[in-house]
Order: sequence, then structure tokens, then C-alpha cells
Amino acid sequence: MDFNLSDKQTMLVSIFRDFGEEHFTDEHVIQWCEDQGLPDEVVKDFVELYFNLDQLFDNDARDGFSLMSQALILEELSRCAGATLPFQNDLFNLRIIQEFAEPDKFAPVLEDYRATGRLVFALGISEPGAGSDSMSMQAYTETRDGKIILNGVKNYVNNGEYAPFLLVAAIDKDEKPGKYPPLSFWLIPRDLPGIRAYPLSKIGQSMLPFATIAFDEVELAPEHKLYGGPDGFKKLFRLLEIGRVFTCASCVGMTEAAISDAVRHATTHEAFGTKLHGFQQIETMLTDMEVDLANMKSMLYRAAWDVDTSAPQERLNVALMKRYVPRTATEVASKAMQIFGGSGYSQRSRTGRIWQDCRGNQIAEGTDEIMVYIAGPLIADKYTTEAPNRNLLV
Repeated sequence: MDFNLSDKQTMLVSIFRDFGEEHFTDEHVIQWCEDQGLPDEVVKDFVELYFNLDQLFDNDARDGFSLMSQALILEELSRCAGATLPFQNDLFNLRIIQEFAEPDKFAPVLEDYRATGRLVFALGISEPGAGSDSMSMQAYTETRDGKIILNGVKNYVNNGEYAPFLLVAAIDKDEKPGKYPPLSFWLIPRDLPGIRAYPLSKIGQSMLPFATIAFDEVELAPEHKLYGGPDGFKKLFRLLEIGRVFTCASCVGMTEAAISDAVRHATTHEAFGTKLHGFQQIETMLTDMEVDLANMKSMLYRAAWDVDTSAPQERLNVALMKRYVPRTATEVASKAMQIFGGSGYSQRSRTGRIWQDCRGNQIAEGTDEIMVYIAGPLIADKYTTEAPNRNLLV
């Protein structure tokens, strides 16, 4: 399989490289991490650039909005910034609401995003007691005395304190259970009575302000419900595969930044009268880091291609990618910090920031261990006729 970029994809990367290098200077990134977000002009510039891709793709932006192209964009911007950016969450959240909302509800959300560069809603799926096991979700809605009531807690809700609306996944107790629990999404105003938001302090990914959102006897209106049809969990887990590609694209971009920084340091700094690059130990580390990056890119592009084309091994290759890429990115960033020495282990170090963000991505969108849970039966099925009988909807 040929994963060389087409001329249009090469041009796409170049366009967003120019955007990234203009905006994501190290000084800016440090400030925006402290501010926990990007300024209005940056997000507006991104959206304007992104939604004008039809000019690049001959008035047919389908190629530009493919998962492969989105992965290339996120990889390049993450490389320029050396940090996790809000754009991957925005693109993922748009995919979620587009899948579950009727066109008349999705259109205004998209229109507002194109006008402002900011989504009007924050997405609440993960829960403190469920994590990667989404089917253990405890948040629920039910009708009592003619009123629709929402109860539960959502964790790691990006921008949950500030977005005017919340897109909340909940078990719908008014629906009859089938093979899987009935899942519904609700687009609700954040200022409804009974909703409380608590800021969540975390180690990395500082540009993304996360919050825990508690729902206590929140009364909903019927129009808040998104009628995405049956099989809500099947749809959700198909979408989570897209989120995993976005997460890994960010990791690949940050890995490139870590290697570039480590090489620059090794070729300009001396120890014992010799450039660091002249020590065989450093050369070995850099060589292994480059091998890791090549493998990460291959797995990312293969998984994105498989999702775009609905390939037979899509779920397996996405799980293998998510198992390998963030963990390897963390290891590469750790080696880069080792090459920098003490200067890499500081709050203002780009390499240290990359390590923190990649480490968090080993948990985001399904932990390393959950990827084994998904991949194991698929591998057995691939090579034998007696695969473990396991629920794979995770």
C-alpha cells in the first residue's frame, strides 16, 4: 500500500504548516497554555482556512474533510505547536453531533462554528466510574410526572465551564433496552437549574480546560433530545475510532517536534569538548526515535485510510494504532528530555510539555489496556476460527 502523500495532500500540509508556524511560536504556546485556550483570532483563522479547502480540492472538499486529510492537518499543527490543540476536539465533536442530530439542529451549530471558530457546546461522555467502559455509563434520563429528568456526572468535559451548551450522552430509561443499553444524546443549555461545573486540574494538555459536570434532577425539554436513531452505542463506538485517529495524529506531530528539538540540541551543545551528537549513545537514541516515528506514521496513516474506506481490518488497525502510538510518543519524548538533560525537565520546556501531553493520550479515547481488550479477539479471529466470545463495543 502506497502511503506517499498526493500532490493535494502535500499542498494541504504546506498550507497548515504556514498557518502553524505563523501562530504557534513557543512564546505564544506558553502563554496560551497558561490561558487555557487560544485567542479568538487564531481559532477564526483556523476555521476560515479549514472551510475554504474546496479551493484546494477543485470545489469538492470531500477529500479535504476525509479522515486522512484531517489527520494530516492535526499532525502538522501539533508539530508546529508541540502541544495538544483544541482543534482535534472540535473536529471530533462536530462528527458526533452531525451523526446524532437532525440536519435542522446540526446546521446552526456548524454555521456558528464557522462564524466564531468556537463550538457552542461541550461534549460530555466519560464518567468517573466508567472511563473507557462507556457501556457502564450511569448518567440517565427518565420521564417522571410528565417531566424529563437528567441525573449523573460527566468527567473530563473540555470547555465544560464555559460553553453555553452541553452535548450529553445518557442512558434513556424511557426506551426499551435491547442488546445494548439505549443511548441518547441531549443538547442542553449549561445554565439549566441543577447543573454544576467544577474545574478539573490535570497534569498536561493545558490548552484544554476540562471540567467535571454534575446533573442533579435537571429538567429537560423534548426538543433537547437528538434523534439519532437506534443503535446509539454502535454509532458512538464507530465515532470513537475517529477520535482515536485524531489523538494519534496529535501524538505523531508532537513526536516530530520532540525529535526535531532533540536533534537541534544535540548538534549545537557540547559535553567534554564534543558535540552531543558525536556520542554514540546519543546517536543510538536519535536513531531509535526516528524508527519509532516511522512506525507511528505508518500505523496512523493505515488506520485513517481504513476508516475512510471501511476496510475489513479497520477496528483492529485502529486499536493497534491507539495501543502503540501514544505510548511510543511518550517514550520518544522521554528520550528527548534525556538528551536535553535538566533543561528539558522544566515547566517552560517544550519537550517536557510534549511528554505530559502524550502521556495523557495513553488514557484519552480508550486506555492502552482497553486497546488490548479490543484487539485480542480480533487478532484471534484473524488467525483462527475460534476467537474469544467477547463484547467488542468499547
